[in-house]
Amino acid sequence: MAQFFQVHPDNPQPRLISQAVDIVRSGGIIAYPTDSAYALGCHIGDKMALDRIRMMRKLDKNHNFTLMCRDLSEIATYARVDNQVFRLLKTHTPGPYTFILEGTSEVPRRLRRPKRKTIGLRVPDNKIALALLEELNEPLMSSTLLLPGDEFPLTDPYDIRDTLEHQVELIIDGGFCGLEPTTVVGLTDGTPELIREGKGDFSALLAD
Repeated sequence: MAQFFQVHPDNPQPRLISQAVDIVRSGGIIAYPTDSAYALGCHIGDKMALDRIRMMRKLDKNHNFTLMCRDLSEIATYARVDNQVFRLLKTHTPGPYTFILEGTSEVPRRLRRPKRKTIGLRVPDNKIALALLEELNEPLMSSTLLLPGDEFPLTDPYDIRDTLEHQVELIIDGGFCGLEPTTVVGLTDGTPELIREGKGDFSALLAD
């Protein structure tokens, strides 16, 4: 049975954030709010939790997971970022974009796409998500909370509890955070390439 934390969206309670991070570190899966839609998250090094998310969402082995990062410096640890890309990221993070970049050796091999060795990274503009990342002190391995057969991600914490209370360890109620997933942007060659249109305005990236 999943725990259910009601966390204030503007002033996340440190005690609850600490307990949530303890659950992640002990191998648990959490459902948590971001600035686009709710996401599933687990510890970056936990293969068992990763496989459970794959099973929950019926994902194949080629599905790209995202590393949710707290800031630009953390992105630069896990991805190769030149000056041009750094300026673009600095302008558009935090925000509802996932950037596909070439991963560094810091990224666990199973998270990188096998042929291109790329990884999705993003910095959310959500105080609960950022508080979790600050307390965790490393990225959170994440996937949009979009279940098989659904057109849109789950967005009501009570619906999430009804659906997933026996499949995750924690559901964080941070209020409504929208239905749209992030806009996914390829940046492996330095020029923005639209991979999936979502909440973020892709044209804003081209204006820089």
